[in-house]
Amino acid sequence: MTTTGQRFKELRASTGLSQDLFGKSIGLTKSSVSAVEKDKTFISLEVQRKLLLDFNVNLNYLVGGIGDLYLPAKYEDIKTEIFKEVEKMLKDRGISVE
Repeated sequence: MTTTGQRFKELRASTGLSQDLFGKSIGLTKSSVSAVEKDKTFISLEVQRKLLLDFNVNLNYLVGGIGDLYLPAKYEDIKTEIFKEVEKMLKDRGISVE
């Protein structure tokens, strides 16, 4: 079974971007991208949100290894609504999403 860091690296490789350029596209430094890929740190909710909205990444796959790396195209229209609902649920439980 692969780790979140390995799946994150797989995602970056699929974009064809260096750690530096991929990091810039999602608001991370090159060293932060490297740390995530080595499972030394976790991906923040804000970065997960950016990956979902900007890259159509299946967060179930990225975090848990379930499904495919990218969401099917039919989910493009509803993914923002889904993420807003998740953010609301987390806020209702007192978990910061900032």
